[in-house]
Amino acid sequence: MKIVGVGSAFPEYLYPQAAITDAIKQHWGRRLTNPDLLERLHLRAGVTQRYLTFPIADYARPASFGETNRAWLEAGSMLGERALDDALARAGLVRRDIDALYVVSVTGIASPSLDARLINRMGLRSDIKRTTIFGVGCVGGALGLTRAADYARAYPDQVAALVSVELCSLTIQRDDLSTVNMIALGLFSDGAAAALVGGAQRGEPGPTILATRSVFFPATEQIMGWNISEAGFGIVLSAELPALIARELPHCLDGFLADNGLERSQVASWIVHPGGPKILRAIETALALKPCDLALSWEMLAEYGNFSSGSVLKVLEATLSRPHPPAGAYGLILAVGPGFSGEMLLLRW
Repeated sequence: MKIVGVGSAFPEYLYPQAAITDAIKQHWGRRLTNPDLLERLHLRAGVTQRYLTFPIADYARPASFGETNRAWLEAGSMLGERALDDALARAGLVRRDIDALYVVSVTGIASPSLDARLINRMGLRSDIKRTTIFGVGCVGGALGLTRAADYARAYPDQVAALVSVELCSLTIQRDDLSTVNMIALGLFSDGAAAALVGGAQRGEPGPTILATRSVFFPATEQIMGWNISEAGFGIVLSAELPALIARELPHCLDGFLADNGLERSQVASWIVHPGGPKILRAIETALALKPCDLALSWEMLAEYGNFSSGSVLKVLEATLSRPHPPAGAYGLILAVGPGFSGEMLLLRW
């Protein structure tokens, strides 16, 4: 199986990190007893700018879960279409070439689901096989890519498409002054990304997916996710996360590589989800990586923020658009997310 095209799309509203921080301070006003803490958390987020679905002033207005969910469906459909068309253009394919569609999102819900809306909106084939994936958060880009690869392995003459749509700004909890929510308000952003995987019998160029590995860590539900209530999506983010990564990731990754006859030193390109500074540093330290190994992840975090499942696909897109290792070199896609879980894909250029 080969990754034959990757694309992305973002809302029209782009703001510097400082402007977002100032808007939050103005909204909370006197209720914010420690504005210095908010500023420090946002300065340390590693983000310089972020795309938002709406003009920043609109977020001060109270909105119900129903309102924000409808906005997710409308804006998400548009961005998902743009991202998928971008991936198709890069692969030299057209909409009717898609045989299976996987759609990942954790920032809204719908029935009929977002994949059905995209099929109607884009005029995709009526015999397309569709799957929607919800609840997996930041690991969703890599997990969805694995599912697309599974499909391409089973149907080597066909093409599977993955679309990630994450509008994290629509989940903002306006009255939550907790430190965890302050971190989320400085880190998460909006965007869509798409990837196309072609089977072995197809002729499109791209890196080959040699193997995949899913890892689930039992009894870690409290590490990351949403607390979903009548107020919408409330962030769950534990301070234990970096320690869990440091403890579990090295032997999981080494086992995966060993099963494919490889060691870490043979991985030439690291395509790692930019979950945030603490996560990137934990991965870099745990795997004894050089600063240059995760340079693209840091760059994408700064330019786009963390748009959950789509962020690792944005790193993959950037990797493909720049000079990459010579033919035969190995690459690794890595993401972690709610469950708590990890997803790894081994590539060969």
